[in-house]
Amino acid sequence: MLHIAIIGSGPAGYYSAEAAQKKWGDDVRIDIFDRLPVPYGLIRTGVAPDHQSIKGVSRRFEKTSLGNNARFVGNVTVGEDITITELAGLYDAIVLATGAPHDRPLDLPGSDLGNIFGSAELVGWYNGHPQFTALAPDLTGRHAVIIGMGNVALDVARILSKTEAEFAGSDIVGHALDRLRESRIETITVLGRRGPHQIAMTPKELGELASLERAEPHVDPADFPPEEADADLDPGVRKSVGLLRSFATRAEAERGTKPVRIEFDMFASPVALHGDGRVREVEVAETRLVDGRPEPTGKLYRLPADLVVSCIGYRTAPIPEVPYDERQGRFANDEGRIRPGLYCVGWARRGPTGTIGTNRPDGFDVVDRIAADIGSGSDKEGRAGFDRMAEERGLDIVTFRDWKRIEEAEEAAAREGSPREKFVDIEAMIRAGR
Repeated sequence: MLHIAIIGSGPAGYYSAEAAQKKWGDDVRIDIFDRLPVPYGLIRTGVAPDHQSIKGVSRRFEKTSLGNNARFVGNVTVGEDITITELAGLYDAIVLATGAPHDRPLDLPGSDLGNIFGSAELVGWYNGHPQFTALAPDLTGRHAVIIGMGNVALDVARILSKTEAEFAGSDIVGHALDRLRESRIETITVLGRRGPHQIAMTPKELGELASLERAEPHVDPADFPPEEADADLDPGVRKSVGLLRSFATRAEAERGTKPVRIEFDMFASPVALHGDGRVREVEVAETRLVDGRPEPTGKLYRLPADLVVSCIGYRTAPIPEVPYDERQGRFANDEGRIRPGLYCVGWARRGPTGTIGTNRPDGFDVVDRIAADIGSGSDKEGRAGFDRMAEERGLDIVTFRDWKRIEEAEEAAAREGSPREKFVDIEAMIRAGR
């Protein structure tokens, strides 16, 4: 019998469990650990609340947990409640699927001012992550600045600009909806160091800005290269650039017809934040591309900013006893192998790149590496050994059956039109599960 511990119950973790089930069938036992009492990681607390179709992949992961050879072990923090060395003594293989839950620091003068947030914080706040429940961003100012040109920046801009009616069908948590209802934001500036051809925004997410009820996207036509240059782009990027061009054209015809403006400020690199205890302005350096890299032109200007959200990337949280690559912000690994018996997948392996589906081949690849290193398993105790240790330490484990009770309680508490009202307190989750 092969015993595998997977640390993290998001997409990378569940795809790895699914791959192990397919490879070894009844000859494997898989424990999927999570520090929260609820599963699905990024699906629950990272995917935008108005993207319910993407969250539907959790139904696939539920089938994995309901199998006889895999189980969810919630409310257990690896590195605190149990160490990697202890897990290695119990399981033949450990797979780290912890994602990249920490914001990459915004290393600029003034970044310690008030009302400046990383995207992991703000997204966690409106998605009901218990760690960020008390965040309370002040949305009563007129100007917001979002730093970054990826899909997360689009998510934040969209959430900040939607009407309450546009959240129908979403699972945005009540405390965030209450705060957004009081928002007075009129301009949302999205800053990017490069130009339209270098954005990391996908067409679907970019296209959603065109149908917002009270917000209109604006792009400066002067930021674009000649249109014939678009022919050299990859098809997805070309489509995104086409949408940006349509925003630039439409902006001239419809300027000022909606109360909220989403301004794309390209070739713009933030260099400092200014304020009086809380942020009031972002100082920006104009850039130009030299051999594909942004370089300052020497021109500086300031943007009003009552709220700043940094969407510049994420880092994996270190775990004691696991080699860590500080520069890349992920576990040090060779194509998923940290050492025989210890592996990583998803963002913990490659950094915060790719979509949810990108994690699936990672899971199948790591299972092949486990098979090459470990073979068919050993005489380690696996699940039975962990259960004994958990009982000795008084760990309050949350099972998948407990999670289903939590889910039922969230669905029962949902406001009209919403699929659920998430618990945002760990103790409340555990009580509902019991």
